[in-house]
Amino acid sequence: MTGKNDVAVLGVGMHPWGKWGRNFVEYGIAAAEAALDDAGIAWTDVQFVSGADTMRNGYPGYVSGATFAQALGWTGCRVASSYAACASGATAMEAARTRILAGLCDVALVVGADTTPKGFLAPNAGDRPDDPDWLRFRLGGITNPTYFALYARRRVDLHGATDTDFAKVKVKNARHGLANPYARYRKETSVEEVLASPMVADPLRLLEICATSDGGAAVVLCSLEYARRHTTNPVRVAAISTVTPAYPNTIIEMPNLATDSSAVAAIPERPFKASIAHAAYEEAGIGPDELSLAEVYDLSCALELDWYEDLGLCKAGEAEKLLNDGDTTLGGRIPVNTSGGLACFGEAVPAQAIAQVCEVTWQLRGQASGRQVEGAKAGITANQGLFGHGSSVLLVR
Repeated sequence: MTGKNDVAVLGVGMHPWGKWGRNFVEYGIAAAEAALDDAGIAWTDVQFVSGADTMRNGYPGYVSGATFAQALGWTGCRVASSYAACASGATAMEAARTRILAGLCDVALVVGADTTPKGFLAPNAGDRPDDPDWLRFRLGGITNPTYFALYARRRVDLHGATDTDFAKVKVKNARHGLANPYARYRKETSVEEVLASPMVADPLRLLEICATSDGGAAVVLCSLEYARRHTTNPVRVAAISTVTPAYPNTIIEMPNLATDSSAVAAIPERPFKASIAHAAYEEAGIGPDELSLAEVYDLSCALELDWYEDLGLCKAGEAEKLLNDGDTTLGGRIPVNTSGGLACFGEAVPAQAIAQVCEVTWQLRGQASGRQVEGAKAGITANQGLFGHGSSVLLVR
């Protein structure tokens, strides 16, 4: 069944992820050209370019839509640029989808790419004591690995997660990533090797935390009418969720260092991260029991377990059982991160939400060689940008 808000995914493309040290535009253009080739259309057919911004590459990164359009060759097409931290790719896709659904264009190109520095991501230079992101680094010492570890400790305290559980997530994703030609890390590992890797931020070890990477991803979206002139039975975007938290937000979300009080206001029915997927399910008219796979934001192995519950793949406190029963591995009931996830890619912030859509598209087309989910019909992505940017895309075929 086709929904009233559906648009088609006509093409997808990626640049391999790694630490190449080149201009981010090069990765974005390679991904865009691959997506256009996959769609079977020319650059001059594109009517709208939606860029996901990077804050690390100067002014061209701040206006990425125009940057990519210029690099492909000015055509006079409409353009927009979006920044929402790790949700930037989904926000850029939403801008393109909305324009298509409004009848203002038939075909749009969405591109995200990044070049990252050595080490973990840090705030831009300068003193900004009114910037919560600056404060979490300078006041609390909460680098990204520390932030991931705080969530891991929360999971240990609430649900009894163990070091072995976290290690098993890495082992699963590393195995999935072996067959992904775009992944940076393509090496199988064992629980023992993960647990022997250096401790970075207790309880997380080096192999349980994603790296920072260079990379690019692109998607060609179009109206269903346009798609019918170019292909049959295309993958469709059935929902994009970019929700914000509801007041009172009683669970700490970085970079904020406090929660809202619920003394005089009722706690929302769902916490923020669970509300992201719920909005996508409502819009698409399907539930988590109808999914074939999920691509989730595994900044750490522990965080992946939280997403199982936030996506409704299991009840709260049951993620470890879902993992240990083999349900989230290839061949299981609901494979998660068949691409290898950020464990195998690393973070290229503007590109990662788009890369998730590429993987789900390949899966729904039956083109994920070596990691294919048999008979895949529906898949969801989950990401999250700081400051309350929800990010989820639900695709069907």
